[in-house]
Amino acid sequence: MFQPRFLPDNFTLALVATVALASVWPARGALGADFETLTAVAIGLLFFLHGAKLSREAIIAGATHWRLHLLVLASTFGLFPVLGLALKPLLAPLVTPDLYLGVLFLCMLPATVQSAIAFTSIARGNVAAAVCSASASTLIGIFITPVLVSLFVVPHRAGAASAWSSIGHIMLQLMAPFVAGQLLRGWIHPWLARHGGALKFVDQGSILLVVYTAFSAAVVQGLWKQVSFSSLAGLLGVCAVLLALMLGLTGWSARRLGFTKEDEITIVFCGSKKSLASGIPMAKVLFASGAVGAVVLPLMLFHQIQLMVCAVLARRYARRAHAASAQDAVATPSR
Repeated sequence: MFQPRFLPDNFTLALVATVALASVWPARGALGADFETLTAVAIGLLFFLHGAKLSREAIIAGATHWRLHLLVLASTFGLFPVLGLALKPLLAPLVTPDLYLGVLFLCMLPATVQSAIAFTSIARGNVAAAVCSASASTLIGIFITPVLVSLFVVPHRAGAASAWSSIGHIMLQLMAPFVAGQLLRGWIHPWLARHGGALKFVDQGSILLVVYTAFSAAVVQGLWKQVSFSSLAGLLGVCAVLLALMLGLTGWSARRLGFTKEDEITIVFCGSKKSLASGIPMAKVLFASGAVGAVVLPLMLFHQIQLMVCAVLARRYARRAHAASAQDAVATPSR
C-alpha cells in the first residue's frame, strides 16, 4: 500500500494510536491486571525469539574489534548518562520533573540492535562489528542499566526497585527467555528464517501492549493533567539536543582515535541510539506501574527522532562512500 513520504512509518502511527486509545479507554481494575499478565508473557516471548534469531557466528566475527566495542559501550553507558546529568540545569526547566527522570532513564539504556545494524549497512559501515556491539550492549545493559537507575534515578523516584532486585527481575523476565532462545536456536532459527514476519509481529506487538498497559496506568493516575503541551514541546527539544550531541561526539571521538570511516559509521550508529524494545520492558520492571507512562514518553519520542535523523545521516554516509569509490575508479587506470 502506497504511503506518502511525509507520513511517519506504520509502527509510529500505531504507537500514537495506542497512546490515544489508552488515554480515552484505559484498562482499569481486573482488565488492567489481565493486560499486565498478557504483557509479561509477550515480553518473554519477544526476548525468546530474539535469542533464537541472534547469530553467534556474527558475534564472533565482530568480537575481535575490541577498541571499537569499548568506545561504543563507553558512549552508551558512560557519555550518555554523563550528558543527561550534566545538562540537567539547562534542560530540566524545559520539562516536568517526572519527564526529566524519563530522560535520565533513556540515557542509561542499552543501544538498539536492529536499526543500528540496518543504518550501518545502509551507510556502508562495519556491519559485523555493529552486530557484535549492538548485541553486547543489549546483554550488558541487563546488568548495567538497573545499577545506573538505582544510583541516579531511584533517589528521586519513589516506587523504583533497588539495583539487585531489578537485576533479578530482569534476569528472570528478559535474560532467561533470551538464553532459552539461544539454546534452542538450532531448532527454531530455520522456522524464523522462513517466517520473518513472526518476529516483527511479536516485537512490535509486545511494545504496543506495554505502551497501552503503561499509559493506561498513568492515565488513571492523571498523566495528562500533569503533562502540558509546553512540556511536550520542551521534551522534543531535550531529545533533539541529546541526539545531536551524541552523534557529534561519537563521530568526533572515532576520528580522533584513528578509526576507519567504516568503523566510524558503526560507532556513530551504535553509540548514539537507544533501544525502545529493551527500554520499555525494563521500565516495566524498574518502575511502579503508575510511573511507567511518564518514564517511557521521552524514550518513545527519542526513538522516532533518532530513526528520522539517522536515516538521513546513513544516506549521506552512503553518498560519500559512493563518491569516494567513483573517484578511486577514475584515479585507477584501467588495464
